[in-house]
Amino acid sequence: MENIISRNSKIPLYYQLYNILLNNIKEGVWQPNDLLPSESELVDQYSLSRATVRQAFDMLVNQGYVYRRRGQGTFVARPTIEQNLVRIVSFWEDMKQRGLEPGTKVLEREIVSANEDLANELQVPEGEDLASIVRLRLADGEPMSVEYSYLVHRYCPGVLDQDYANNSLRMMLREQFNVNLVYARQRIRAVPATEELAELLDIEHNSPLLHIERVTFSDQDIPIEYLQINLRGDRYTFYTELRD
Repeated sequence: MENIISRNSKIPLYYQLYNILLNNIKEGVWQPNDLLPSESELVDQYSLSRATVRQAFDMLVNQGYVYRRRGQGTFVARPTIEQNLVRIVSFWEDMKQRGLEPGTKVLEREIVSANEDLANELQVPEGEDLASIVRLRLADGEPMSVEYSYLVHRYCPGVLDQDYANNSLRMMLREQFNVNLVYARQRIRAVPATEELAELLDIEHNSPLLHIERVTFSDQDIPIEYLQINLRGDRYTFYTELRD
């Protein structure tokens, strides 16, 4: 695609500029985290109004191709990671399939007592022992999500002694405790990043997160894990297929 704006085209000027910028991003002219030309530079280069240039930038921002830093400019975003909503896939497996190097930092691990909410989610009595594991997930060294896992400890005693910096929790449950996770129920909503999560994920306070609450069941139809996942909203896209 030529980097030319045509005044004779029926395509709006802002959309022509959007296509030029998007093509340069997709062709690798600008790499992730590269600074794009400023609004003023594009106004001069293409003889466009500032409003037209801003409209093109807004489209790129809204679609996740670029991001803004106040006082610094507009930068190329890393491609988002798509997740299918119809399969249970471990983070480890998911990143490997995408050619990314998965990483995990275990932030906390302890035995906690189930409060009323956790007891209801996991269908256990209040006060039941739960194994709690908090993990920071990384892809190629970049923070992606923070996960809070609560497992019914009597089904997997000793689960806290395993190495989750280098191994999948789901794999450990299967191989060490003969617990096979086969289906899950989950809720997804958007939330703002707390100061703690923002620091862990290297994003700004109140940046959008995708918050997932998931209960995962074994092949015996027993709820085993209650999981809360906080995903960076700028790095994840969820998709599913719908049929009539």
